[in-house]
Amino acid sequence: MEKLWAGRTTGGNAALADEFNRSIAFDARMIEEDITGSMAHATMLGATGILPQASVDAILDGLSGILSDLKCGLLKIDPLAEDVHSFVEFELTRRIGDDGKKLHTARSRNDQVALDLRLCLKKEAAETVLLTKALIQVIASIAEAHTETVMPGYTHLQRAQPVTFGHWILAYAFMLERDIRRLDNAADNMNLSPLGACAFAGTTYPIDRGMTARSLGFAGALPNSVDAVADRDFCLEFASALSILMMHLSRFSEEILLWTSWEFRFVELADEFSTGSSIMPQKKNSDMAELVRGKTGRVYGDLVSLLTMMKGLPLAYNKDLQEDKEAIFDAFDTAKQCLSVFAPMLSTMKVHPEQMRSAAAEGFINATDAADYLVKKGMPFRTAYKLTGQLVALCIANRRTLETLPIAEYRELSELFDEDIYEAVNLETCVKARISEGGTSPESVRAQIRLIRERVLA
Repeated sequence: MEKLWAGRTTGGNAALADEFNRSIAFDARMIEEDITGSMAHATMLGATGILPQASVDAILDGLSGILSDLKCGLLKIDPLAEDVHSFVEFELTRRIGDDGKKLHTARSRNDQVALDLRLCLKKEAAETVLLTKALIQVIASIAEAHTETVMPGYTHLQRAQPVTFGHWILAYAFMLERDIRRLDNAADNMNLSPLGACAFAGTTYPIDRGMTARSLGFAGALPNSVDAVADRDFCLEFASALSILMMHLSRFSEEILLWTSWEFRFVELADEFSTGSSIMPQKKNSDMAELVRGKTGRVYGDLVSLLTMMKGLPLAYNKDLQEDKEAIFDAFDTAKQCLSVFAPMLSTMKVHPEQMRSAAAEGFINATDAADYLVKKGMPFRTAYKLTGQLVALCIANRRTLETLPIAEYRELSELFDEDIYEAVNLETCVKARISEGGTSPESVRAQIRLIRERVLA
């Protein structure tokens, strides 16, 4: 196929060089954006009088036909085309003749590809947000069903204090809410059009960049033509937001893997989202969660690839920038796939409240409440802290718990203890007493559910 840039050179690359240079295998997915951008560009060329309206009409009709034929399968993308832009322009010229060669007036592939990529990423960011909202909805529903389900909360992976399962799982909803804000911010920052920057210096034609920007749904045009084609920070920001999102999914996956283990047995994933062993018939593996955890590193790698690609590039456009697409495409494809499987995996998950309650009964996770009991009776907290530590040591030595230690042994350490200590260290009481904003009391958790639904799901 003839090269768009043939002239100064013959365009007759070696076969290996052609294959090395070709990007159609991955940028073909932007063909709809490419045609949409070309139609906006052609319309502007007619409105400004740069091209006669008859030529513009022929171009628009030809582009519309190409898009229609692609969608219905009558037209296949040529895998030997250099890139998506070349394929569209050559196909257009084949259909309508020399008017097709006029489309590229006042445009470069540099601003063209920057436009296509921004249009593509805006759409993908919006779809990622929708998938994230769907996951938050699932989490909120699970939390609502478990506002009073007591489980041990952990620090250092050691049982620490009693919480509700609804409270614990809802933490991920608020992490994901911030991920949505990061995705939205990335979409806002890429919402300026590079079209009209041409190679990097603008053009001698009286184009209307504002017109094309508005028609393509952008907030405006990028003010500096060099910046418009030379930077890919919008890819980096999107990849960064995706990496943080994946980090949250990975942490959540790690908890699910712990919870589904025989040692915890807090939850069980549905068979539809589990696998077995090829040799051990008793096994039920939480492979979907493991894959999410593993694919997180893949998205991190995409971000690092983009950062490394950009770090040494002088202005303006460099061919290195062709490497942006595979990395960012892989990042959002992977994140969307993980989100798509995560929501139904959670929604079909079976929770075992009795196992959580049993685990919470061990490990003296109500010790802080015993200390708070003394503080409310006038003892300084640090004194109460030390005394409660002695109580725990006493219980361990005598194989008791704070709930079963006789009141006489409590009083040997402090006369402030009375029969009401047993109510104070009751796990349900401990949970309900944590009424501070954002805390684990059932009412506080219900308020958090209302908040996340108002802010994200309204």
